[in-house]
Amino acid sequence: MRTIRIGSGAGYSGDRIEPAIELAEKGDIQYLGFECLAERTIALAQQEKMKNPESGYDPLLERRMRAVLAICKAKGIKIITNMGAANPEAAAKKTVKIAKELGIKNLKIAAVAGDDVLEVCKQGNFSFLEIEGSVADLGNRVLSANAYLGAEPIVRALQAGADVVITGRVGDPALFLAPLIHEFGWASDDWDMLGRGALVGHLLECAGQITGGYFADPGFKDVDGLARLGFPIGEVSEDGSLVITKVEGSGGAVTEATCKEQLLYEVHDPANYIQPDVVADFSKVTVRQIGPDRVSISGATGRPATATFKTSVGYIDSYIGEGQMSYAGPGALPRAKLALDIVRQRLELCGVQLSESRFDMIGSNALHGGELSEGHDPYEVRIRAVGRTNSLAEAVLIGNEVETLYTNGPAGGGGAFKSAREVIAVASVLVPKELASPTMQLFEV
Repeated sequence: MRTIRIGSGAGYSGDRIEPAIELAEKGDIQYLGFECLAERTIALAQQEKMKNPESGYDPLLERRMRAVLAICKAKGIKIITNMGAANPEAAAKKTVKIAKELGIKNLKIAAVAGDDVLEVCKQGNFSFLEIEGSVADLGNRVLSANAYLGAEPIVRALQAGADVVITGRVGDPALFLAPLIHEFGWASDDWDMLGRGALVGHLLECAGQITGGYFADPGFKDVDGLARLGFPIGEVSEDGSLVITKVEGSGGAVTEATCKEQLLYEVHDPANYIQPDVVADFSKVTVRQIGPDRVSISGATGRPATATFKTSVGYIDSYIGEGQMSYAGPGALPRAKLALDIVRQRLELCGVQLSESRFDMIGSNALHGGELSEGHDPYEVRIRAVGRTNSLAEAVLIGNEVETLYTNGPAGGGGAFKSAREVIAVASVLVPKELASPTMQLFEV
């Protein structure tokens, strides 16, 4: 039975680059996936594209491609990534330029687009799933609307001979499901196989999380070598069976526990994991250690996909102002409390309208409230005053009032920081699949 090896080179936009190089050089893989697109990232990318039509793709695309493109071409490894963000075509053209500069020839690069459904959402009556109201209620505050496309256009690109496939918004598991469909010829309505492929994608999409990242807890869950954490490899057979492993000698660990934590990560209902290609059922999945850093995972099934694409709508929500300052030494906590009281009163005196606010003492009550810190007098405390406003001018005042504690507040304050920024929020709608038109464009070097 045929088996292919897929490496996960990134779990988010700013992830480390060295583990992907290690996978390409030593992982004996046929595919390298880079999952780099969070829910809010694409709205921010859309803003960049509005400023410059040639931008809007992942800021680390160039560094990643320069690091792995030549290795992957030499070894016949295909790259699949959503680093196209709001502008897959520009990302593909940039990759063409990089390939030429590196002297790489006979390379096909595909740009998968069609996830941008902003005009569709503006013209339709689409209600939000998480908040009250509809897209129309936001008026000109809407920045973007991107549907989570499935594996189909990526498969099309691979069938056309693409060595690199760059997408915009797709379902994260689709990056890893597509090569399985392409290699094994799984039918688009073979729901159980697609469910197994969605499991593969879900386990690989967060890269280092399944090899011990975001897992370690010293004394309870010890993991060695996190500074050089190895990213995962999925060994996938034609029947959808899966073994998770990593490059021998790399840091981290692949265990039943690391795999189980990733299996449950961001899964609301294991029996109904809704993806654009399939509704997967992970409720009967089994996880079994079969060797050092080798875990076998099986038992996923699937049901027919839904008739809609989940779509992330990015919009300008509000503004946030923030200020921080530190107090240390004897009496740090009382001085920090006094400082926050002063800031509260000052914001009221200045008439700053806050729709939401927090006044935290980091090191005392910021995470779990004051009740758990009673009887504990920390040697150092950092205050944080933050508030949501309807204007940038009011947001600026929050940080300014914290900064004035230097000369107008309690003794010993230092290390002031302030910021004011626009808040880009994201909410979801469901768009009928027939209203989105996935496209694939091929470029050659």
